[in-house]
Amino acid sequence: MSFPAPKPGLVIRYSFLWSHEAAAGAAEGLKDRPCAIVVAAKLADGEIRTIVAPITHLEPEDSEASLELPASVSRTLKLDGERHWLKLDELNRFTWPGYDLRQIPGRDGEYAYGMLPQPIFDALRAKILSRNKAGKSRSLKRD
Repeated sequence: MSFPAPKPGLVIRYSFLWSHEAAAGAAEGLKDRPCAIVVAAKLADGEIRTIVAPITHLEPEDSEASLELPASVSRTLKLDGERHWLKLDELNRFTWPGYDLRQIPGRDGEYAYGMLPQPIFDALRAKILSRNKAGKSRSLKRD
């Protein structure tokens, strides 16, 4: 089994744990979903700390807490035909590759959908940094 190299902007399949699920006692996400790697930092001990933002179909109540993916990007990543939003207010952090990386259904041995275009990744990162600075984001440690 070979995992992709973690790079900011790479969209992976991951068992994302929402804060409300963790508060209810769950240790693992209830659904595997596409997530974008926001940070992949190699530490002195050689471990790679990774932060991911989830991609969801649910239209956000707070438009400032999400970034809609253009349909062309969803097609390039081979996501389904529905609308998709990157959530900016909930993040998971873990040591790569972690226990929650999942294979993409129907794509044996594949864990990554592809890369976000640089302008979309730049907007994602800027909005997450802004929300984090304002205290408007949550980050769950998964390991």
